[in-house]
Amino acid sequence: MTMAAALRDAIAATGWDRDLPRDPREAAENLAILTPLYETGRRDLPLGRLLEGHVDAVQIVQRYGTAAQIARLQQAVCGGAMLGVWNAALPGEPLLIGPDGLRGGKSYASGAGVLSHALVTAEGDGGSQLLLLDLADTPPAIDRDWWRTTGMQRSETHQVRWSDARIHDAARIGEPNVYAREPFFSGGALRFVAVHAGGVAGLCDRTRDHLVATGRADDPFQQARLAQLFGLADAAAAVVRHTAVAWFATDGEERLARVAAARLTVADAAERALAVAQQAVGLAGHFLDHPLSAMLADLAVYLRQPAPDAQRLRVGRAVKDGALAPSL
Repeated sequence: MTMAAALRDAIAATGWDRDLPRDPREAAENLAILTPLYETGRRDLPLGRLLEGHVDAVQIVQRYGTAAQIARLQQAVCGGAMLGVWNAALPGEPLLIGPDGLRGGKSYASGAGVLSHALVTAEGDGGSQLLLLDLADTPPAIDRDWWRTTGMQRSETHQVRWSDARIHDAARIGEPNVYAREPFFSGGALRFVAVHAGGVAGLCDRTRDHLVATGRADDPFQQARLAQLFGLADAAAAVVRHTAVAWFATDGEERLARVAAARLTVADAAERALAVAQQAVGLAGHFLDHPLSAMLADLAVYLRQPAPDAQRLRVGRAVKDGALAPSL
């Protein structure tokens, strides 16, 4: 199955091809979005990455778009549209809105060649403008030679460029400079953290399956490793769930610092789980056709989200200021 078909199926399986995921208004709605992302990451991290990007784009358009734009989005998604957000700057080639159209590029464009629509940030006279581009109408040049990584190859994360591409006024989503508006910008990280947590559970699943299949699951040392993997996966899921609920009981810096803390907690659990899974399975898990191999490589790459030190400092400041304190 192609990644485009897998993503379309994943969107349909959640019902998000009919009922678009919007900004949650209560904890139950938040968990209803995060749970499918977690479960998709548990099975397939590159697919989870693209599904998370689709949710992000759909939420942003509904948050800042006009009624007519939201209606067009609904029609497009019902027709099989797959969206993503391309925000990362391409060094030396910023994406600009000029008199001749759209010129420049984006880096880390996940789903390039897979998605039907991309929500991009482009610099114009008023600042950074969100544009929802129909990629069939405004196709970029895709540099597929750049994404040479050890994992997440199937996420199709490439560099893209446009040269004097025409854009319509209807493609402009919201006023300039809304993309980084809080609390949505920092708070939205909990979506990819849920996918990461799913990856930790996936490590536990695949390690257990290997040990059972090879007759090694009764070894006491291996059972100790399985216990450790369960604890790490369960803790990762728990912090995502707790943070999703706490989002509606907090505000301001405490709310955002809790998301940053969840990101750090899940990343730490994932790093430890990677080591334990490799100890349990050994060399067999590094053979390319082994079920654990892709999960090891994909999670190791996907964890490299930008600015982890900034997140740690944010949490530390919140603890210092009394905004965060441990409790049961």
